[in-house]
Amino acid sequence: MSAVNLLDFDLEGLAAFCEKLGEKRFRATQLFRWIHQKGATDFEQMSDLAKSLRGKLQGLATLTPLKVISEHVSSDGTIKWLFDVGGGNAVESVYIPEDDRATLCVSSQAGCAVGCRFCSTGHQGFSRNLTTGEIIAQLWFAEHSLRKRLGTSDRIISNVVMMGMGEPLQNYNALIPALKIMLDDHGYGLSRRRVTVSTSGVVPMIERLKTDCPVALAVSLHAPNDPLRDELVPLNRKYPIAELMAACKDYLQAAPRDFITFEYCMLDGVNDTDEHARQLISLVKGKVPCKFNLIPFNPFPQSGLHRSKHERVLAFARLLADAGIVTTVRKTRGDDIDAACGQLAGEVQDRTNANQRMTRQPIAVQVVRLEVGGGSTTG
Repeated sequence: MSAVNLLDFDLEGLAAFCEKLGEKRFRATQLFRWIHQKGATDFEQMSDLAKSLRGKLQGLATLTPLKVISEHVSSDGTIKWLFDVGGGNAVESVYIPEDDRATLCVSSQAGCAVGCRFCSTGHQGFSRNLTTGEIIAQLWFAEHSLRKRLGTSDRIISNVVMMGMGEPLQNYNALIPALKIMLDDHGYGLSRRRVTVSTSGVVPMIERLKTDCPVALAVSLHAPNDPLRDELVPLNRKYPIAELMAACKDYLQAAPRDFITFEYCMLDGVNDTDEHARQLISLVKGKVPCKFNLIPFNPFPQSGLHRSKHERVLAFARLLADAGIVTTVRKTRGDDIDAACGQLAGEVQDRTNANQRMTRQPIAVQVVRLEVGGGSTTG
């Protein structure tokens, strides 16, 4: 049996591993606590494990955290870490402290294959999926390094958002065990309400997540109609808005919250008009219980896009709120260290020719005006 990284196992996986070693389940629980609750990396530290088990683990298992390449601290307290995941690839994680919570934004892939126009990660292309161990190692490092830094044994991270580099639902098999580790009372003990998976709309995997591990769901919507969303979020060509809305409504049957969060990046002159707001209202009101999170766009040269003016964002938000839809404008955090939404880029050995694929003409802005009776005209 070759050495395995124990960070790859949820509790059930670790119990199966221990069973192969001739050990009972309670040993797996002890080991799991040492790894995730106490942050131990040396088996000899694990004093309540039998000496014989510690001896077996020395040759058959490792605890391999990610190497930190760099750390940047923002003026607002946000911290961004760049982690080496090998093969010339590096991923980023962001810690966001607030008065009532401490959130960690976690990456699921080295790069991203979805290719959203407004996201710098997508413009870097895609290299590979992260393993469960590489996903959970970001939380493991942040939690235990912050405890040491702050001189406390109390839990630091209260919320995890799978909103870093990558599309989590395109790395489903590694994501689910990672989520289970986050939620396990012997691991990080996070509430399902406080763990959020963000997706650009992989409809079949939303349906599977509902059954396998329903946590809070955030959907990167960014447009109220298919022609515009096809341009901004290419995945929409495979899973159009009607299918996505149906999946979101169905997901709420098992979700820990009674609403879906729709993320909406505000792009000047592209998706931020009053007509777009009215289309969003028509799309969701009375159909999908939801909350809108309007995100100020963080520009980068390759996108060819610009941030909506603050006054336009507020007017857009007011239209949604006046229609009875809970709407927030995301406060930009960590933008001075390129840690804000859409800025995580890391280092990616691209296998998808993203530079050629995403070099396009500016978006031809089309506003699809809704008519009574469900028809539409394009202007």
